[in-house]
Amino acid sequence: MMYAPRSGGVKRYLTAKRSWLESKRPDIRQTLVVPGRYTRADGPGIYTVSATKLPFGDGYRMPASPNKWSSVLQYLNPDIIEAGDVFVPGHAAMDAGEALGVPVVGVCHTDAPTLAALHLGDWAEQPTFNFWAQAYQRFDHVVAPSRHTASRLADAGVQRVSVHPLGVDLDLFHPSRGNREALLKRLDFPANSRLLVFAGRPAREKNVESMVAAVERLGDPYRLVLIGAGKDIKASSRVACIDFERAPERLAEVIASCDAFLHANEAEIFGLVVLEAWAAGLPVVGPNKGGVGELLDDSVGQLSHGVEPADLAEAVEALFARDMAALKIAARHRAETRHSWDNTFEGLTRLYANLLAGARTPMRLSA
Repeated sequence: MMYAPRSGGVKRYLTAKRSWLESKRPDIRQTLVVPGRYTRADGPGIYTVSATKLPFGDGYRMPASPNKWSSVLQYLNPDIIEAGDVFVPGHAAMDAGEALGVPVVGVCHTDAPTLAALHLGDWAEQPTFNFWAQAYQRFDHVVAPSRHTASRLADAGVQRVSVHPLGVDLDLFHPSRGNREALLKRLDFPANSRLLVFAGRPAREKNVESMVAAVERLGDPYRLVLIGAGKDIKASSRVACIDFERAPERLAEVIASCDAFLHANEAEIFGLVVLEAWAAGLPVVGPNKGGVGELLDDSVGQLSHGVEPADLAEAVEALFARDMAALKIAARHRAETRHSWDNTFEGLTRLYANLLAGARTPMRLSA
C-alpha cells in the first residue's frame, strides 16, 4: 500500500531488495505486487492491482478489494509471501497464503496505532491497536526493523517476531557526491551557511513545521533544505524547498552537500533516511524516542529531548559546538560497519529458507 511514485523508505527497501536478489541470489525470483491504475503485469518482476488514487495523496492509491489482490497472488503462485502492511493487501496475502499452503511473513513498516492517534485523535488509538494486533498475530512470522518496533509488537501479543534492521546503498549515498558550492549557489544561500537537511513526505508526523520553526529560532548562519517535504511551508529566507527527487543520485548529491541531517519524527519505526545521511557523511539530530532514538547516539549525532522547536534548536546548537569533522567520519563508519544491505537481506533470506524448509526451488517471492 505504501508503494507509490513519490514514496520513500518502503519503496527504497523494496527496490534495494530487488537489486540485491538479482546480484547476490539469482536463484530467488521476486515479484512486487503494488497498487496501480490497472491490474496487470507492469514490467519485469512487478504486478499492479487497480486501486483508486487518494485525493491529495501524493500519488498513493487505496486498495479496496482483498479478493482482487488474493487472486493476483494465487496466480503468481509464490513459495512465500511478504506482506508490507496489515490492511487490504495484508489480508489478501494471508488469504492467498492459506489457499496456496505457503508461509506469509508480515514486515512492520508503520506504527499504525500511533499514526491513527496523531491524525484522527486519541480515540482512534485503541481500536487501531486492536486491529493491528489481531492482524500481525495471523502471520506465520513478523519482521521488525528495530527493537522498538519488536517491543510494540510484543505488547500486541505477537510472538513470532525477529528484528532485521534496514540497510543503505553505501555506493549511492557517499560523501564524495557532495557539491556544497553548487548547492549554495542553487539555493542562493550565503557561503557561511550551516546547512541542515531533511528528506521525506510532507506528512504530519514528520513535524516539518517544527523543524522550520527551530531554524528560524536559531537564526544565522543556519539554513534548512527540505527535499520533498516543503508542501504548504510558509516562505522563509532560511528555508529552501526542493521537489521530490525521483533520481536517487540527485537525492544523494543534495544530502551529501549539507552539514547535518535533521529529523523530528518520534513515531518513526526505524528511520531509513538516517542511514542514508550517515552513509553520505552527515551526523544526525533526532528525537530520543522511537526508531530514530534507538539508532542515534552521541558518536554519530545529537539526540533531542523532544520535537518542539526549542528542543530541536538546542540539539542543533549542541551538535555544531562539537568536532563536526570527526562526527562526519564517524557517521560514515557507522553506516559502513552496521548497515549494509548485505546484512539485512542475508538475514531475511536465511529466515525465509527456514520457513520454507523442504520447499521446492528456485524460491519465488511475492512482496
